[in-house]
Amino acid sequence: MSEEAPDLERLERLIRLVETRHLTELIVEEGGVRYVVRGTGDPGDAPPPAPTITEADGPRDARLAVQSPMVGVFFAAPSPGEEPFVQVGDSIEAGQTIGLIEAMKVFSEIPSEYAGIVDEVAVSDGELVRPGQPLLYLRHETEGEDELIGDD
Repeated sequence: MSEEAPDLERLERLIRLVETRHLTELIVEEGGVRYVVRGTGDPGDAPPPAPTITEADGPRDARLAVQSPMVGVFFAAPSPGEEPFVQVGDSIEAGQTIGLIEAMKVFSEIPSEYAGIVDEVAVSDGELVRPGQPLLYLRHETEGEDELIGDD
């Protein structure tokens, strides 16, 4: 038999991708195996992830979570050995790339939905992420400024 047997783990990942991205059909041909996965969703119906605000001790501790829009492997830098897109303490703008997610050998830039200061990077480089999983947490630009200026 010259064709490879289907990889069940790969097939399950493709099914999850179709479900989470609300695709109607996905066809992948690789190594003599053709996967065809059909879904019922309409790509236009896929809602963006809802913003998440976590509150620790009060409103000054509120942080915004930038969430993964898809299943895949998170990469913090454009390529191995390069500086990460963002680090703790960086000021970022809405729409700025915060990392890459690789799914099925395709790398997608992940933009931040919000502007703010990176308070925490919640995932490691090379970690498998799922839709809605926080990738990093932001605090508002003005937080902490009164401590720097002082209360006179």
